[in-house]
Amino acid sequence: MNDSPALPANPALAQGQPSSWRDWLSVYSVALGAFAFVTTEYLPVGVLPSISSSLGITDGVAGLMVTVPGIVAAIAAPAIMLGAGRMNRRQLLLLLTLLQLIANLVSAIAPSLPVMLLGRALLGVALGGFWAVAIAVAGRLVSESNAAKATALIFAGITLATVFGVPFGTFLGSLFSWRVSFAVAAALALLALIAQGLTLPSLPSRDGLQVRALLSFLARKNARRSMLLLGLVVAAHFSAYTYIAPFLGREAGYSTGAITSILLGFGLVGMLANFAMASGVARHLRASLGAVVLLMVIAQLALPQLQGAGVVLAVLAWGIAYGAIPLGVSTWMQLTSPQLPEASSAMLVTMFQVAIASGSLFGGWMVDHHGVPSALWLGAGIGMLGVAVMLSFGLGKAPIAEALQR
Repeated sequence: MNDSPALPANPALAQGQPSSWRDWLSVYSVALGAFAFVTTEYLPVGVLPSISSSLGITDGVAGLMVTVPGIVAAIAAPAIMLGAGRMNRRQLLLLLTLLQLIANLVSAIAPSLPVMLLGRALLGVALGGFWAVAIAVAGRLVSESNAAKATALIFAGITLATVFGVPFGTFLGSLFSWRVSFAVAAALALLALIAQGLTLPSLPSRDGLQVRALLSFLARKNARRSMLLLGLVVAAHFSAYTYIAPFLGREAGYSTGAITSILLGFGLVGMLANFAMASGVARHLRASLGAVVLLMVIAQLALPQLQGAGVVLAVLAWGIAYGAIPLGVSTWMQLTSPQLPEASSAMLVTMFQVAIASGSLFGGWMVDHHGVPSALWLGAGIGMLGVAVMLSFGLGKAPIAEALQR
């Protein structure tokens, strides 16, 4: 989201001066915040069986720990940007990171499911607001020529969290307890808060997101169809991935240590796929996104039928697919309505979180009523619906922005 580009954080940057090391430190502090947020959001995935056992709930109910922050974040993303108005974005980012710290502490000491969900709801508020602001400020922290690189570095925080954050949380949970995992996530949030406090410059905002811009975006048929595409593809992933640990442990027979290694492998290949697919997404968006969604669907369909090394290979294939999916769907949404970047970004965050919440919710219902493998079947089915929506845009080679605006 391009939040008030007319007001750069550093006047020297507006005059074309090269970015200094202090400017880049501020970018890294936001990237660290992104790493902390994604690690916290996905943390229950790796320790879900331990939490469900400790709190005396089913795996499906435990999946609410992913559903609740997704629902709250979906509402918080546009609400915070509409309500923040002209509030300095530096103060806003610091408040949101502080809220993340509090949310993790609440989750770490939660004696029951309601308290746990309270902590996760607080995380959702912070999460939605953070993503709605972080992309906006990235380009204002450095010179215009380095804006794309700064944004990529912040997105790298997401990738690194997928690679190291979630498996590390799983490792801590197996070594100590799931409560220690949340406590370490709180410490990570504190580190990000300190870094941002020391490095972020003042980020004044002249104009916040306007309601009329959101309504104008939602009035467009192509925008609504693109949101549906994004929602289906992301929900296809999370309806199954939320319950990957119970599947690997109970269905595939892997130990906790092996699950940690497999999740690490999932993240590593995803990181490589993210970088490898960057040029492909830019040149052939429809073909690239369609290919990785189909790869994810194939992996989900295959997993219940496989054993031993076959399971690992299928999970790695899934990791390759999902590593490229966020880049693909975010690029698609950016090209949907280039004249409304603020509204497009806000709805990107909202729809992504709706997809996480709904996917984990319906996946949890399937797990509790039909067993863990059924979540994989559900994910594959939703993924095929996403492919159908994508095909509705046509197979031509014209730039996606032109095709969507016809």
